[in-house]
Amino acid sequence: MAGGTSTGRVIHLARPNRPVLVADSLDELVGPDHGGVQLPQRLMWNPNRRFDLDDPDLLLWMYENVLREAIRRDELRQWINGRVLARVWPQLNLPRPVRQAWETRHPRLRPAA
Repeated sequence: MAGGTSTGRVIHLARPNRPVLVADSLDELVGPDHGGVQLPQRLMWNPNRRFDLDDPDLLLWMYENVLREAIRRDELRQWINGRVLARVWPQLNLPRPVRQAWETRHPRLRPAA
């Protein structure tokens, strides 16, 4: 869902009352690109918050959670890798507003026409 503002900017919501947080640049996203990581509970509510990024399915699941739940830029920088994000973007299962917000800010993520 997206809503307008008095400034004309569109605000994309990850869910009700949760604006989507988008990095200014994919280059600032320097998170891990392989190995094991454990997300903080704030980003992943499941008791098993450990992800092996060398497993493609677990990498996608971690990225989907972080992109939906991040509320601080340092969370995006710490957990998301810009090169990996660009590579896996078409495979991510994201709410439409999250996808739209990221593709609006980063046109290179948009599918080729």
